[in-house]
Amino acid sequence: MLIAAPKYTFLKQATEAPAVSYYDYIIIGGGTAGCPLASTLSQKFSVLLLERGGSPYGNSNITNLASFADTLADLSPTSASQRFVSEDGVINARARVLGGGSCLNAGFYTRASPDYVRRAGWSDGRLVNESYSWVERLVAFQPPMLQWQSAVRDGLLAAGVTPYNGFTYDHIYGTKVGGTIFDRNGHRHTAADLLAYANPSRLTVLLRATASKILWNLNGRRKPAANGVLFKDETGRWKRAYVKRGGEITLAAGALGSPQLLMLSGVGPRADLEKKGIKVVVDQPMVGKGMSDNPMNAIFVPSPTPVETSLIQVVGITKFGSYIEAASGHFFAGSTGGGGGAEAPAARDFGIFSPQTGQLSTVPPKQRTPEAIERAVKAMNNLDESGFRGGFILEKVIGPLSTGHLELKTLNPDDNPSVTFNYFSNPLDLRRCVQGIKTIEKVIQTKPFRKFRYPFISIEALLNMTVNFPVNLLPRHQNDSKDLEQFCKDTVMTIWHYHGGCQVGRVVDGDYRVIGVDGLRVIDGSTFYFSPGTNPQATVMMLGR
Repeated sequence: MLIAAPKYTFLKQATEAPAVSYYDYIIIGGGTAGCPLASTLSQKFSVLLLERGGSPYGNSNITNLASFADTLADLSPTSASQRFVSEDGVINARARVLGGGSCLNAGFYTRASPDYVRRAGWSDGRLVNESYSWVERLVAFQPPMLQWQSAVRDGLLAAGVTPYNGFTYDHIYGTKVGGTIFDRNGHRHTAADLLAYANPSRLTVLLRATASKILWNLNGRRKPAANGVLFKDETGRWKRAYVKRGGEITLAAGALGSPQLLMLSGVGPRADLEKKGIKVVVDQPMVGKGMSDNPMNAIFVPSPTPVETSLIQVVGITKFGSYIEAASGHFFAGSTGGGGGAEAPAARDFGIFSPQTGQLSTVPPKQRTPEAIERAVKAMNNLDESGFRGGFILEKVIGPLSTGHLELKTLNPDDNPSVTFNYFSNPLDLRRCVQGIKTIEKVIQTKPFRKFRYPFISIEALLNMTVNFPVNLLPRHQNDSKDLEQFCKDTVMTIWHYHGGCQVGRVVDGDYRVIGVDGLRVIDGSTFYFSPGTNPQATVMMLGR
């Protein structure tokens, strides 16, 4: 079932755009930050929003909770999800759709902590809260909390992750029910919905508009000034958009796209740019540095009784630096069916943890092939049906402290850059993972969770079961179920909360202006040192506002 698409009169294909156009503000990236930013600026100014992907509306894989995994599994050139493999070997995804990552994620909505807000330099707490509320009026909901998620909540409390803070968007130590961007009918609401706030007479949104580079005014200026964007439509036709006098360009292309476009535009480490034949506009060695991805590890718990289909609804916020969350369901909210009607059998998958969604973890370079993924999918399809009934309880490391870097592979903005996250290179991240897994073990053994586990399957057996699932092609070690540090390393996955590359104080100043140039800002997760809250989307939307 599809919900009605909004009647956005400002939504156009890039093929309809003139060869040259002029606006007060240009935003590159119609994602989680770009959409609220465009709506806000359009109240007073003419705004162009460039999005390289298509519209989320009319796409049931994006809209329906029950089809959550299917978008991530779609590897077509027009998919809303673009797969990339980090140099660590962890297979990941980036958004390519209006609404950005809010069209792909598991939907959990929760604010950053007051301490995070203070450390980020957002000194106007009232404005921060008003901006969160502005977002929440359109896209945040209270989840239904059925049996399995309720058992996880009660199990966390019994395991000592206290106090219970009820339903709240706030980030508070203990266990809470958070918000979700899925409504009561299981329909997703994304950052694209925030365009409903826009002044339609002042906003133009171009879809399938791939920005190639920022254009500069270098004439007699103390600093280069960003004054335009070169982009192409889906037919390959090149077009230019310029800002009027006093206008600005904002990069909101995400933690991969924003540093990538800065480098393609001549702002980055001189040696790297010259090696690629790019004319250096500003030698900025910190572009692409400080890349981080919060490592995720999980334990699968098969259930003797049916469980509801659910994504993230409950979180345990621990004081040792790990967040405990969970997802459940028969076939785990993913059909990955052939789309051939009633006669087409749905392939089995583990939704958020499936090989179809790219959760193959560390794969030797020569094994990173579609054939390897197909072997994993085939193995999964051969599993007994009862193995798909239950859920995963996961832990995500706060921060993290481990960091890496991003570099250009090619000069094509459609290509993924090379990115290294260096998972668990900081020993504290690894210790936090171990403590998180130990907490999950406690939850599984609590009385409230007893109904949803087989009494004869030991914790060690659950660890071995998780290790042996075809969700990860990493070579296994015999001691995985006994050595939790090895378990963390061998079963590491992404939860898609990667960030960094254009950090405040390194690449942008406290007002998000790119250091060394005029007329250019970056507003997205690339500016973060740490991922905000338990899940970042609420704060990225707030920042755009």
